Amino acid sequence: MPAAGSGRRFGTRVPKQYATLLGRTVMEWALEPFIADGRCSGIVVALAPDDPWWPQVAKRLPQEVATVAGGTTRSGSVLNGLRALGTRADERDWVLVHDAARPCLPAADLTKLLRDLRDEETGGLLAAPGADTLKYGPTVGASAVERTVDRTGLWRALTPQMFRFGALRKALEAAHDAGRTPTDESQALEWVGARPLLVEGSPANMKVTTAQDLVLAAAILNSRQARTEQVMRIGSGFDVHTFGEGDFVMLGGVRVPYGRGVIAHSDGDVILHALCDALLGGAGLGDIGQHFRDDDPQWRGADSQGFVRAVLAMLRERRLSVVNADITVLAEAPRLAKHREEIRASIATLLDVAPDCVNVKATTTEKMGFLGRGRRVAAFDPLRPGNDPRGVATAGAWGAARLGGSAGHRRIARRPRGFRGRGRPGLCARCRRRAPAAQGPQTQCQHRMGGAGTGAGAGVRGARCRVRRPQGSARGGRPVVFAARHAALDRRGTGT
Repeated sequence: MPAAGSGRRFGTRVPKQYATLLGRTVMEWALEPFIADGRCSGIVVALAPDDPWWPQVAKRLPQEVATVAGGTTRSGSVLNGLRALGTRADERDWVLVHDAARPCLPAADLTKLLRDLRDEETGGLLAAPGADTLKYGPTVGASAVERTVDRTGLWRALTPQMFRFGALRKALEAAHDAGRTPTDESQALEWVGARPLLVEGSPANMKVTTAQDLVLAAAILNSRQARTEQVMRIGSGFDVHTFGEGDFVMLGGVRVPYGRGVIAHSDGDVILHALCDALLGGAGLGDIGQHFRDDDPQWRGADSQGFVRAVLAMLRERRLSVVNADITVLAEAPRLAKHREEIRASIATLLDVAPDCVNVKATTTEKMGFLGRGRRVAAFDPLRPGNDPRGVATAGAWGAARLGGSAGHRRIARRPRGFRGRGRPGLCARCRRRAPAAQGPQTQCQHRMGGAGTGAGAGVRGARCRVRRPQGSARGGRPVVFAARHAALDRRGTGT
């Protein structure tokens, strides 16, 4: 894959092969059909010297790709790539050359090319028959038509082009020695007398030349994805950490100054941990604890951005990409208003999506629970907005309650209207407390129920009453209402 061009016609500082297209670079889309095809035994990419963009692309690829220094021309880059294969390839091995700026190669076209050329001696290329009327004008820009060109028998050359390793290398070396510059590999073979075979391919296999071409390429890829996968995957994640010693907290990859830190095995970034869980959940890959165990020494103090990158690599292996993320941070402090945009930009860069595909919200719990008392910070991540907001609120509240149970925290149930003595199972006449799920089917408190029909105030301290778990309630299931200890003991913080 020759990828050493500067893309001057593209009109941006970033070469066209590194332009962003639906969350990836154009070159990543161009490489994907070959990475996914088991018949491809190796890939070599020819890069410009000191290419600053390739290292980030290489990290995201699911397999290692060899690189070589490119030349000043396309043919020079291809020749350098072939020479790099000299120790691996046999003279009669097939070599395919594909443009790094062609992100829309259909897998069916690749299969058709391999099948039709399998028994050919020379090889050939994908091509599309001319469809538009062609006009000839001698100058670029405003020019008068001199004549209409007969399009009969005319084809647009596409890639990949497929030739025998030895034949292609010799043809390019001959052109180089003669001072000639072929515009594609087929022309180099034609100059030495070969007649490559034309294999009809899809016109959608377009080449990105200008920034406007990205719009068309995105439409082609979106249309293809819509046909192959009709289901949008959605995941959610929740994470919470206790505050501890320190002078900052990490949130979304941003260091936020604060008078306390968090207690965590890694850097304790609740946003990125919840985001990992949301991504893994949407892909059906478990949770963050399965992949990055909190008792594994290698993750001690680890940057949570590395966790997200590893999860994104798992998604790419399954041909999944992030659409957007909606994030809610639950904490009384630190206040995030002045850090919100920095956090948002950090996450968008990490996910390789546009900033408007990431939303960061912050709220408090109105001084309620362990979050309200400033003991912990939490984050909730649905992978994609559009979920029922009641589900988001319910899930967030469930996570806080589930993780926030602590000794001494009182959970007093209201007395039902019309309550009388033995009127409702599971209620003590005076305590009206919720029972921990670990209690047995019967529990006792230090009060007694009044006789049938008596009021709640008829209980006498020191007597006993029995409180039964409601029928059908299993151990470890929904808690029932009971009194574990006298209320006076609970006020002293003895626990429940």
